[in-house]
Amino acid sequence: MTSDPPKMVWLGRDAAEETVTAELVGAKAAGIWRMARLGLRTPAAFALPTTLCAAANARPKAAASLVADGLREGMARLEAETRRRFGDVRAPLVVSVRSGAARSMPGMLSTVLNVGLGPEAVHGLIRLSGNPRFAWDSYRRFIESYATVVGQAPANAFAGALADMVRAESAADESELDGEALERLCAIFGDIAAAQATRPIPLDPMDQLSEAARAVFRSWESRKAREYRRLNGLEGLSGTAVTVQAMVFGNDGRRSGSGVAFTRNPATGEKAPYVDFLFDAQGEDVVSGRRTPLEAAAVAAGLPEAFAELVQGAGQLERALGDVQDIEFTIEDGVLFFLQMRAAKRAPKAALRIAVDLVHEGVIDRKTALARLAEVDIAQAASSRFAEPAEPVASGIAAAPGMASGRAAFDNASAKQLAAEGAPVVLVRREPATEDIEGFAVAKAILTACGGRTAHAAVVARQMGKVCIVGCQGLDLEAAPARLGARPLHQGDWISLDGDTGEVTLGRRTIVTEPPSELAEISAWRSETVA
Repeated sequence: MTSDPPKMVWLGRDAAEETVTAELVGAKAAGIWRMARLGLRTPAAFALPTTLCAAANARPKAAASLVADGLREGMARLEAETRRRFGDVRAPLVVSVRSGAARSMPGMLSTVLNVGLGPEAVHGLIRLSGNPRFAWDSYRRFIESYATVVGQAPANAFAGALADMVRAESAADESELDGEALERLCAIFGDIAAAQATRPIPLDPMDQLSEAARAVFRSWESRKAREYRRLNGLEGLSGTAVTVQAMVFGNDGRRSGSGVAFTRNPATGEKAPYVDFLFDAQGEDVVSGRRTPLEAAAVAAGLPEAFAELVQGAGQLERALGDVQDIEFTIEDGVLFFLQMRAAKRAPKAALRIAVDLVHEGVIDRKTALARLAEVDIAQAASSRFAEPAEPVASGIAAAPGMASGRAAFDNASAKQLAAEGAPVVLVRREPATEDIEGFAVAKAILTACGGRTAHAAVVARQMGKVCIVGCQGLDLEAAPARLGARPLHQGDWISLDGDTGEVTLGRRTIVTEPPSELAEISAWRSETVA
């Protein structure tokens, strides 16, 4: 006889459970629990288990009391742990509400940040921090996040209002807006939410939390989430958990920021820190692909102590878990917090090198390495080059390796149409959005005008073995016709991507492939295993 699953699971170092599994609370929450147990600094958090997801979606009224009970119990523990009160006017507790299935689904499920802010609590955040700009920036982020995720308001309405404010203030981008401008922007965002969201933003913080949790559960059934599970053979997963975590703020000034770090290069397998980071920003700015982040050297120069702690903690996680890790982190006023970790999605080429290197380093044995490589497409792991030289017309950030030539498609429908006609396709987009998963599935490569190497969609592209270049500043999709460098780019034009250097050329090119150097050693391991 088995006992009923808990209504909520505490994820701190002092968690009562000896083992917190990904099947119970999702991989994200299980990772938080593991990092806390290893002594890494993590914000306090709890999770509603995956077992609630199906009931919350199929029988929302019947499941409402279970969800409410779990949230009340968890928030009481969070308040005690942080010594702050949810929605308080002097020392408010602010939380993130995140998804998490038993297997990682980067960017496919919903997140709502800065939950607990409102007209009164934002003034509490000002009193607590002494930084009005930071408080109003956090509040405008909450309004947008809640209205788009919970209220299904169109994201472009908020993006347009933000762009208008940046122009009106003669700012280079949103990071240059002062507190007074952000306060006005909050009022504009509030009007957009009231006019275009399907439901108003509650003033009561517990109502905000409850609705955000339900929206995370609902995202399990979104079109892109279902398509991702289909493409990756994950239809057997039971659902997503909901992780509620105390916010730490990367947008609290120039000694703060948010980033993603891989313990090794997920594109090539090189043993070196692979970091994308934005100063004075929240994590969604990095993983959404809307902005092009800085790399490891910028963090090491600007926040050396936090960077050294990041490298040390990342190495500790890789050794403890025996695999390359993908880590999300925030630095708040110089203090590093580990937010989540997971086994890194990697390109097939990187998978081979990493498996061989981990065996040589004594981290894993050959049997484990072969098991990890069982599903790797060796053909995609081959080294490749273009047979003939060509002059690049633009360049960007190499996010996934390899060479690709294909016909340009500017949206999912066009990509599927060209693929149906038998043409290789390069999906060309402004930013690497996870909504393009259907286009990713049929494309040979992805090219974007902005975004970084660790944006969720770039991570998915690497995992799928697609060549990917992001942050291509010479790509202008707003022009008519679109421009690639100084040249026009029309839908259906042939373009070629060098995913090793980030260079983009016009025209069709011949690709020459060579077997990966690690193949002979891996073949010898397999022969020994059979013998």
